[in-house]
Amino acid sequence: MPVVPQSAYPGPPWYQYNGHLQTVIPTTFRRVNRIYYERERLELPDGDFLDLDWINNGSRDLVILSHGLEGSSDRTYVKGMARFFHKQHWDVLAWNCRSCSGEMNRNFRLYYHGDTEDISQVINHVLTKRNYKRLVLIGFSMGGNITLKYVGTKGKNLPKPISHAIAFST
Repeated sequence: MPVVPQSAYPGPPWYQYNGHLQTVIPTTFRRVNRIYYERERLELPDGDFLDLDWINNGSRDLVILSHGLEGSSDRTYVKGMARFFHKQHWDVLAWNCRSCSGEMNRNFRLYYHGDTEDISQVINHVLTKRNYKRLVLIGFSMGGNITLKYVGTKGKNLPKPISHAIAFST
């Protein structure tokens, strides 16, 4: 996968002059409204489940969003990315790690930063359920770690439709 040699990002606005403000201001004041997911429960081989939140545009392109530690598909940063891709006419799948969808899981096993088993289950489910031409994986914080580890461990065995993997704040 290509590495971007330089960024066109101009930097934060003048009033967000440090990392604390860059975190607190958007978290406090940003609202992402009118994002409506359709929930699907994915039953796992170990008897547990993952809740998958979909926005279906009937596209052959799919973005899979992975939230951060103690996050969920309902977090503003996930919904903001979901809204962006929805407006680009992509299908969106924001999956929730075990116990993060508002309902505690059945098993004692939860999730952790290096867990690629669950994202593998999600991707395999997606690829058997629908015929997507292109998949893009995007992860935030812990979800970025999971995304990058999944891509790294799959290496040359990465499913063909996956064209990009993007990680924020890992």
